[in-house]
Amino acid sequence: MKVREFTVRHCAIQDIRDFVEHWHYSSSVNGLMVSYCFALYHEDTLIGGMIYGGLGMANAWKKYADNPKDVIELRRLCCIDDTPKNTESFFIGYTLRWLKKNTGIKTVVSYSDTHYGHEGIIYKASNFKMIGKTAKSKVIIFGDRQYHDKAIRTYHTYKDGTKRLKPFAQRIKDALEDGRAHYEARTPKNIYTYEVKGKG
Repeated sequence: MKVREFTVRHCAIQDIRDFVEHWHYSSSVNGLMVSYCFALYHEDTLIGGMIYGGLGMANAWKKYADNPKDVIELRRLCCIDDTPKNTESFFIGYTLRWLKKNTGIKTVVSYSDTHYGHEGIIYKASNFKMIGKTAKSKVIIFGDRQYHDKAIRTYHTYKDGTKRLKPFAQRIKDALEDGRAHYEARTPKNIYTYEVKGKG
């Protein structure tokens, strides 16, 4: 298996949902604002998945752009074990070129989770710049999955105008209340940005 044999395809979330939930340490894509998805293949075998979407924290885009349409977050990136060196940077590089060609996005933001030992080496290799750290945070642990605290505030507006928690959000909230889920503190994450297009 060699990197030059790999292909990247723009795809739908349905094409990589199960893969990402299996291979990403979060084990979940619930609650993500999904904008663009990509699949990495070796021949006809899916070996990687990537999801870009709106920033997870409300109004966080204001730190990076004048318009929310100008900034996007790399929300999920994962590959199977035992891929060759430079697989992730090849994958990221392809998607950044795709975004530059097909969108008006100016800035990509990504976070490396130091709690899991991810310092951001892949992002540095892909010419991202580390610009700081997030504040300390907490996550919800429910079974073998973790969720951002905002997951329990994910609503859906129905045709009749009513607004209710999405089913998965209600399940997590119920689990917190009856003790099946709990909060855990997390160390600050490293913040990285990549300028897709020059500002101005």
